[in-house]
Amino acid sequence: MLRRRTTTATVVLFHRFTITKVPHHSFFFSSTTISKPPKPFSNIPWKYRSDAIEESQQALSDYLHSTRSLPFLYADNIARNSPRRLSEIVSQIPFSPHNFYYSFRRFLRYHPINELEFLLESIGLNCDENGFPPSLLPPNTFFLSDYKHFDVVCTLAGMCFPWSKLGLLLKEECLILETDSSRLRRKISEIEGYYGFNRVCTISICLSFPRVLISNSSDLLSDLKTLFFDYDLLSSVEGNVDAMFEVCEKIKLFYSLGCGMGKVGELMGRSKSIFVDYSREALISKIVYFCKLNVEKDRVGLLLLSKPEIFSFDLENRVILVAEFLKHMGLNEKESKSLEHKYPHVFGRNNIANVPGIMKSIHLGEWFFKRMQTEDSSMLNTFPIVCTESMDEVYENNLRKIRAQRNYAYVIRKMNFLHSVGFGENRFAVKALGQLHGDSSELQQRFDYLVQCGIEYSKLCAMLVCTARMLNQKISHLEKKIEYLCTEMGLSLHFLDVFPGYLCHDLENRMKPRYRFHKWLKEQGFCDKEYALSTIIADSEKIFAARISRIDHDAARKWQEISLR
Repeated sequence: MLRRRTTTATVVLFHRFTITKVPHHSFFFSSTTISKPPKPFSNIPWKYRSDAIEESQQALSDYLHSTRSLPFLYADNIARNSPRRLSEIVSQIPFSPHNFYYSFRRFLRYHPINELEFLLESIGLNCDENGFPPSLLPPNTFFLSDYKHFDVVCTLAGMCFPWSKLGLLLKEECLILETDSSRLRRKISEIEGYYGFNRVCTISICLSFPRVLISNSSDLLSDLKTLFFDYDLLSSVEGNVDAMFEVCEKIKLFYSLGCGMGKVGELMGRSKSIFVDYSREALISKIVYFCKLNVEKDRVGLLLLSKPEIFSFDLENRVILVAEFLKHMGLNEKESKSLEHKYPHVFGRNNIANVPGIMKSIHLGEWFFKRMQTEDSSMLNTFPIVCTESMDEVYENNLRKIRAQRNYAYVIRKMNFLHSVGFGENRFAVKALGQLHGDSSELQQRFDYLVQCGIEYSKLCAMLVCTARMLNQKISHLEKKIEYLCTEMGLSLHFLDVFPGYLCHDLENRMKPRYRFHKWLKEQGFCDKEYALSTIIADSEKIFAARISRIDHDAARKWQEISLR
């Protein structure tokens, strides 16, 4: 039968808090259970699976401890935090509910495992993912006794760093592995002694900002000291690593935006509630919202820190009228009418979540952001929820037809894509929708690509009004056409303002042959007139051939030969 083993009180405590220190440090960590290996293990019947996984973990732990002479806590941590590697071994062992533990031990006896891969997975690293630092997995190294960096891992674990989170340190700062263990101990003691952080704070800071262990980070640590002690953020956070690490990860978001380390401690302190009251996902949601305005990221960070009330605003589920919203934000009626005449596809009803796209599509992204900086931010939250204007009749009729379709969800996602880039609920959105093919995510990627190429956002939206089908092509095709336009034809992207249909025609079978033939006609002296590129490309084959015939009959025969190839 499957063996059921009991564990000592110390080991139970270890599993509960995922630390590698004696029990008196356990109060530093939250009571989160270790994640169990993924289910199912394909060769094990489900009714035996849970016990079999526990037995395989125990067998691996015993092997690492008794056969490979690893300290028990390290061996147990590796065994219980490397489910993927463990499942690979289990899949190679014929399963029997009567002697699985012994079968597993016997397999390990004759099939040495790659201990380094087990170690790296157990500390939270995936050796197979893209971007994995090669220095962490030296070639021809299989046993931990040959791994020169194992001492650093043990040192960090011995200072109460959670074993399963050590990968956060090493993935971001591989140089930590090259650091002498005594130097790491000294560095942590200096941080605690000089800044007054307790071990929970120190560990959490190091996990979020690994650079503090290998470089001078006085600017960062000064900010954190101001926030934690001068503004007493610590009193609002549970005294365990999980809670403190979550707070540090929220703080890190603002530094990643470019907010200067050593310069925003006071500002963070005055807005400390955002690090306690809102989840990391909620912070990211608001950050992304304002970053969509294409303003500098550090300005976004400073805006949100200086006006933390923005995090309480509902910027997802409110309907607005674009014209009234612009007036509400400070645009006078004359300016609003002028914009409505210039960008009619933007006006009508829309969702407040799409305001960044709306503002960029009428070239007011910077204006809107400055209004948020200089005016009372609550104006973004006080706009009336209920819209009094009736829905555009064409849009309403089309929406009714969409709802009757079997692929309603698929089509409505494409419509939502149009609204997100700035189209209102109007006839222009209906027209553009009729030309679009493909999934909404693909359309978004192609739209973003064209913006990244240098096409102005507001002009691209205007192009979609008449030529939305340009987004039906793969990015690779768009890339080749833009390259040909700029390099072979010698034109800039401003040409697309006049002739956006250029991106819709076939490059190899239409645009290249016709453009080259037109150049040949000029070089041979057959044609003195300079035809517009839009005329050369957009005309039907019949009209194009007829024009060449009027220019020269020999040229027409040559074009016919080219067309038949």
